[in-house]
Amino acid sequence: MNFGIVVFPSKEIQDFSNSHRMRYDPHYKLLPPHITIKKLESFDEQKMDEIVAHLEDVTSNLSPFEITFNRVSNFFPLSNVIYLALEETNKITTLYESINTGILREVQPQFPFTPHLTIGQNLNEDEMFDIFANLKTYNIHYRMKVDRIHMLYQLENEVWTAYQSFVLKDKY
Repeated sequence: MNFGIVVFPSKEIQDFSNSHRMRYDPHYKLLPPHITIKKLESFDEQKMDEIVAHLEDVTSNLSPFEITFNRVSNFFPLSNVIYLALEETNKITTLYESINTGILREVQPQFPFTPHLTIGQNLNEDEMFDIFANLKTYNIHYRMKVDRIHMLYQLENEVWTAYQSFVLKDKY
């Protein structure tokens, strides 16, 4: 079964991103707007109890925090992806590093962790630059509180759905 771990943005950010994703992201109907914390992996269902225990342990030691999306950016020339970028990434990187330990440790990630919210992908180069130039004119400033993560799994029709949510609840 395919699983991933994400943070879902506030409704305001979802509305803004979906207004663009419906045209520029072929995954629009498969998965709501999100920040990927742990990319798609295939796990045996027998490991799920261990993964859930790991995520419960990690989230019990992390406090909720705020993040701010402040601009549109892209991954060109690595890929033709347009995304909402964060003003400061330290806290969400700490979340990523905490989750990607133990059973969820990724030995050699293909790319460094770059927290973002995709609003366009699988675009040809001209299309990407045209859309990117247009989106750069927007005054982006969306703040949100990160107080939970969501473990998702992929259904047979490729749609993603929630398996379990984990609240950040620092015990100390």
